[in-house]
Amino acid sequence: MLLIKNIKKLVQVEENPCRWIAGKNMAQLNCIDNAFLLVDDGKIVDFGKSKDLNIKTVDVDKITVVDAVERMVFPSFCDSHTHLVYAGSREIEYIDKIRGLSYAEIAKRGGGILNSAKLLHNTDEDELLEQSLKRINEIASYGTGAVEIKSGYGLSTEDEIKMLKVIKRLQKMTSLTIKSTFLGAHAVPQQYIGKREKYIDLIINEMIPQIADEKLADFIDVFCDKGFFTVEETKKILIAGAKYGLQAKIHANELAASGGIQIGVECGALSVDHLECTGDDEINCLLGSKTMPTLLPGAAFFLGMNYPPARKMIEAGLPVALASDYNPGSSPSGDMKFILSLACIKLKMLPEEAINATTINSAYAMNLSETHGNIARGKTANIFITKPVPTCEFLPYAYTTKLVDTVILNGEIIKFTVD
Repeated sequence: MLLIKNIKKLVQVEENPCRWIAGKNMAQLNCIDNAFLLVDDGKIVDFGKSKDLNIKTVDVDKITVVDAVERMVFPSFCDSHTHLVYAGSREIEYIDKIRGLSYAEIAKRGGGILNSAKLLHNTDEDELLEQSLKRINEIASYGTGAVEIKSGYGLSTEDEIKMLKVIKRLQKMTSLTIKSTFLGAHAVPQQYIGKREKYIDLIINEMIPQIADEKLADFIDVFCDKGFFTVEETKKILIAGAKYGLQAKIHANELAASGGIQIGVECGALSVDHLECTGDDEINCLLGSKTMPTLLPGAAFFLGMNYPPARKMIEAGLPVALASDYNPGSSPSGDMKFILSLACIKLKMLPEEAINATTINSAYAMNLSETHGNIARGKTANIFITKPVPTCEFLPYAYTTKLVDTVILNGEIIKFTVD
């Protein structure tokens, strides 16, 4: 049993947890000042004002006590869109970007996703696991307690399954909650240029059945955008995945108004992600749906692209989630605290909105809102304790300062080894 006492502010508490928070309600953040939090068997069992803590009802000898004086307690970040299982790095392409080449131009030259696919093909599973485990520990130390990881750098049956097996091994090796997404439709591999239909058939008739049979993925994703997969191809792949129990998620409208948002809603996608190119038609399509708009400001920042219209979405009444898009080509960082800062600075989201977007709303985008995303009785005790800070708003304000002091996952204090 774990007792955190003298908490300066316990952030985002809920007596009756909701699935997500939308529209004007995103600016509301329920908190308790001078609070306690009690954890047992990996779950949150109680919280409240310090004056209401009845320690007599608990066996004192079985309690680990943490004094959080001058510190705040937050629910762990939920990062609902990453590609953190990858091999090597792509900093040379970063130089190409500085020189003025676009994302699409780099991809046409064999860079981008195809470059990562080549690196991954030449990396064995154990080495890929070792590289990825370092990234998992990194994001955990930054305050992330749940993460979705996509395949998509394999682009062959063998290599896609290799990626998904690494994700499955990470699930067993780490304290983070990890969801797995099959993204074979990330790009058309070099050998299928000019015969893309054959690659789509490979995804549908070979990859999906084998992945489903081995229970290697929770979701299926498609990069539905200009120069990648069309709306028709996307629908075909998502329908095939649904037959095997894989719920849809979509990369949509990063490079153009692709129709990806509309087909995502039509196919019952749990989330549509990126959304830099989003207008009134797309917003109206999302209203009333169960699809979570998920914004990835790290990618827009790194690529120098326009940012998605977060304010317009929220003012229309939509919920918004935020994720890191941690990947080697367009967002090589899994620091969700920095995503908070980008959301406030570039998307003009209020700190309260950004906190809701990186916790309860992004938990929903992974089918985890029943167990993660806020402080509520019965939920998984994935939380972090800050260093002494004056306000909640200080987290996005102090955008490069390391403010996560103690990480608690499944009710256990996690110790990180400095590499």
